[in-house]
Amino acid sequence: MPVDRSAVDEREFMQALHDEHAAALWAFAVRLTGGDRQAAEDVVQETLLRAWRNPDSPAFTAEQAGSARGWLYTVARRIVIDEWRARSVRPERLVAAVPESAVADHTDALVESRLIADALLRLTPDHRAVLVELFYRRSSVREAAHQLQIAEGTVKSRSHYALRALKLALNEMGAAP
Repeated sequence: MPVDRSAVDEREFMQALHDEHAAALWAFAVRLTGGDRQAAEDVVQETLLRAWRNPDSPAFTAEQAGSARGWLYTVARRIVIDEWRARSVRPERLVAAVPESAVADHTDALVESRLIADALLRLTPDHRAVLVELFYRRSSVREAAHQLQIAEGTVKSRSHYALRALKLALNEMGAAP
């Protein structure tokens, strides 16, 4: 269906162009991008934007019936090629970790530390002592048993129940561990 620019305003022209060609253009773009649906949507959007910027193209006149889709396909193909060329000239560099900001922000660590300290205060003294020995002082089970003057099995048992109680305390405080 040729679109007569003299009979419709710009908005109606773009709506008609979209309604008639967007689905086919998107399917074409999906093939061009190797199945990358998000990239295909970007290509279609850029293609229609270029059509909006070039309303006087001969492809959109009544005399050139049927050439609008060909024009859109050509533009979409060129966008994909340009994108491919740009990536091949300046390929993305993948890194293992996100670069840190210049100024370290310790706010989250401070809040988390305070939250855990408050939760530890809700535990029994025996449970708190075992967790402090094992996790803050980084003692082994044997060292913690010697320091607390209890059996190694008792250290293991208390640490198990202390961690469960700590998780419950954190949940009660509104923090999900």
